[in-house]
Amino acid sequence: MSEVTMTIDGAEATTEGTFDVVNPATGAAEAKAPDCTPQQLETAMASAAKAYRDWRRDEARRRELLRTSADALMAAADDIAPILTQEQGKPLGESTMEVLGAAIWFQYYADLEIPRQVIQDDDAAFVEVVQRPLGVVAGITPWNFPLVLASWKIAPALLAGNTMVLKPSPFTPRATLKVGEILRDVLPPGVLNVISGRDPLGASMTAHPIPRKISFTGSVATGKKVAAAAAPDLKRTTLELGGNDPAIVLDDVDVDAVVEKLFWGAFQNNGQVCSAIKRVYVPESLHDRIVGGLADRARSVKVGAGTEADVQLGPINNRPQFERVSELVADALSSGAVAAAGGRPMETDGFFFQPTILTNVSEGTRIVDEEQFGPALPVITYRDVDEVVARANATHYGLSGSVWGTDVDRATQIAEDLECGTAWVNTHLALAPHQPFGGAKWSGIGVENGTWGLLGFCEPQVVHRSKA
Repeated sequence: MSEVTMTIDGAEATTEGTFDVVNPATGAAEAKAPDCTPQQLETAMASAAKAYRDWRRDEARRRELLRTSADALMAAADDIAPILTQEQGKPLGESTMEVLGAAIWFQYYADLEIPRQVIQDDDAAFVEVVQRPLGVVAGITPWNFPLVLASWKIAPALLAGNTMVLKPSPFTPRATLKVGEILRDVLPPGVLNVISGRDPLGASMTAHPIPRKISFTGSVATGKKVAAAAAPDLKRTTLELGGNDPAIVLDDVDVDAVVEKLFWGAFQNNGQVCSAIKRVYVPESLHDRIVGGLADRARSVKVGAGTEADVQLGPINNRPQFERVSELVADALSSGAVAAAGGRPMETDGFFFQPTILTNVSEGTRIVDEEQFGPALPVITYRDVDEVVARANATHYGLSGSVWGTDVDRATQIAEDLECGTAWVNTHLALAPHQPFGGAKWSGIGVENGTWGLLGFCEPQVVHRSKA
């Protein structure tokens, strides 16, 4: 594949230092990405600060360029998608959809109103609350959906009038760098700088004095470090972190109708979704039918390299995550769990793991208590609804959850008792640009998407005009 470059101050930025990018379908380093130098980081930050002065002043222009950016991404989808599949592993069709999804987020924010609220209009004064941009934003994105999750940050930040320095995960840098190459022909120099590097680069960004906000998506452990690094400078933060999302199946559910949805709610993107189903609670009376249905689907899906025809699940993205999933499944099996399907790595090159359904597990087993973030799903029995809600909530996580049943009102009432940012009823992973997304407890601070996500990139200002 062709080389990709960083974008700093609207121009190509090259560096002698590079790092390997591994293709998870082979386990081999098949590409390289530029390793941003400290001086290049300084240049990127300074460029964003300079560009902010003019970018924040012309809202109509910002909207126009967000629309043009969306069009440019859509036109380049066939060029970006193969890069994403090579470094992330997902099927090529899903990579294409991710590029198009990023474009949709740009389109949405191009048309979203920036709220202004009149709070007083009388003989004494006219008082209005307006939204002002923060300045330079540092964006740090993960490896599971690098492009869509970048758009969740770029589009609202730029609409609000901020500029950005963006760093993708070192596991999946090249597709994001390609996006930077495309958008540097659309956006004014410095508005969006895209750099890449190993993990220490992210720490340098969060500690840098120029950004006024850090928008981070990733693990809880790293999110805590980001929050600590931002605190001395009182930087604003949005942290979208991990989840251990429960799905509670009620006793009146239509099993045949629900199993397919449960499976893909857990295994989309090979289970590498922060808000995917991570554990399923089922009534004892329905256990065998639901486990059997999930296991049948796990055995029937086609697993392979994302470039192969009809592949439904690709590899786990990287070796550390592959080893973590392998360890959690092995730990569960050694503790008495039963693999109704899968249960071990596939005997092939790359980071492939059999789609796995585990039963005879409960709380106290690591794969139930922790976030596996991979193609392994524990199914847990319960007897009492109040009890299972308490068990579902007994975790540091609180990103999302779902409740499944024929009586929608009853299911909704139960869903509202879940301690999480999004509670779905008879669906899961139903995300959209207009819908706020965030987590409770350790699953994050702040929200993304919708007007709420836009306001996360703004500072309210009171404009008070005296009439006296």
